Amino acid sequence: MRRETQNILLILLGGALVKIAVNGDYLRYVKPAQQPWIIAGGAVMVLLGAVAIVRDLLAARAAAAADHDHGHSHSARPAWLLLVPVLAVFLVAPPALGADSVIRTEARVPASAAAANAAAFPPLPAGNVVPLSVNEFVSRAGWDTSGTLNGRAISLTGFVVHTGGTTLLARLVISCCAADAFPVTVRIRGGEADHLAADAWIRVTGQVVPGTATKDNNYTPDFTTASIDTVPAPKDPYEY
Repeated sequence: MRRETQNILLILLGGALVKIAVNGDYLRYVKPAQQPWIIAGGAVMVLLGAVAIVRDLLAARAAAAADHDHGHSHSARPAWLLLVPVLAVFLVAPPALGADSVIRTEARVPASAAAANAAAFPPLPAGNVVPLSVNEFVSRAGWDTSGTLNGRAISLTGFVVHTGGTTLLARLVISCCAADAFPVTVRIRGGEADHLAADAWIRVTGQVVPGTATKDNNYTPDFTTASIDTVPAPKDPYEY
């Protein structure tokens, strides 16, 4: 790869990192705590690329002056045309993981809950409807022997997955970045969500069907819905 190409790519890649860190798109790939490192890494790459380009331009100007004194000339190099395809990558950020990732990856109960081996979960807070992360809901449904979910109205937010004739509400859990993501899923009973598009974000209220989250079904509890509403996709699509 030519030096001009290397320098251009370095600046564009660094600029892309800074861009997604500032506008929040980085949350599609890593945890929020990684933002300062992304900004710092991108800024260093932009600085290194800019310094290298300035150095090369000064060297090229000195060489051109020497060639002029000796009667030589060279045509301009077209390396800058490489900006066109690279800018397309810079301007269009890949989407966050979604329904396809859930279908390809086996759902499971979070490792922290499995390690606890049915340790006592704290009581749910008071209220007519208790909002929970899908992660916590699945953990309680699979491992809480005291039945803190039973008979309680719960609100869950996630995206729609259609697989094997079943409609699921899902979230992806990450510990560091999207590369280590795994799904936690809830089976939506009643058919109200069957017509919704895959990857549509919804908020459901209802109750767990006790005893339905087992090892045989990858800890996917059944959920009897009282209401379903579509909602905008959150800026941060993952759970932790």
